[in-house]
Amino acid sequence: MQYLDYRRLDEIDPAEFQARKPWPWASTQGLLTDEGFAKLRESLPDLSLFDNRFGEARKGGQAPHDRYSLEYTPDVAPRVPAPWREFIDELCGDRYRKTMAALLGGKEIEFRFHWHYTPASCAVSPHCDSAREHGSHLFYFNTEEDWDPSYGGQTLVLDDGGRFHHRDAPDFEDFDSVVAVENMGNRSFFFARRDNGWHGVREIECPEGYLRKVFIVVVNPSTLYWKVRDRLRGKSIQRY
Repeated sequence: MQYLDYRRLDEIDPAEFQARKPWPWASTQGLLTDEGFAKLRESLPDLSLFDNRFGEARKGGQAPHDRYSLEYTPDVAPRVPAPWREFIDELCGDRYRKTMAALLGGKEIEFRFHWHYTPASCAVSPHCDSAREHGSHLFYFNTEEDWDPSYGGQTLVLDDGGRFHHRDAPDFEDFDSVVAVENMGNRSFFFARRDNGWHGVREIECPEGYLRKVFIVVVNPSTLYWKVRDRLRGKSIQRY
């Protein structure tokens, strides 16, 4: 089956996207087909597969980004439900890859895939993504059945007015404007990485046992530089 509704993806004009201020981002409704969204939501990976990523230090004194995290690798793939393997295969195809390359300004690109499940009292402090990335595409998987907007979990688009270095550690209150991206139902959010591309998620206020559930496509340049740099630093990053 087809998971992506390419008509919706093709409606986003690359030039308009790149020109957006304070930095390029877009929020879309219905980018997954109704059947595809339902199938993926019903088969989300079990929490038992995830690593605990709590209390990890970040550069510049930024607060930790606490969550459960699952990276898609060849070792993990057999334990991931079949609809997700099918969906990731589709994302790796030429059509999605070429579209994301055009939107994010890359030529040869590679993907990383991971899931983040976030419990109560956790937050994603304001930050800019790594310079190694062209950008990211987030798919949200909470609905009215398991989430209330009052719990939070919205990705916040932040405008610093050009005041901060991308490795600083500002608070949410330090920004000139804050735009909350809707995160309920079949929504997705993608953005180009910039030195002023600040974003984050305020502390989640949901009941115990509830989780904010997001699937993330990270778009990286396919260059030898980053691969050699990662190898020299002992990093093992799976790319597709």
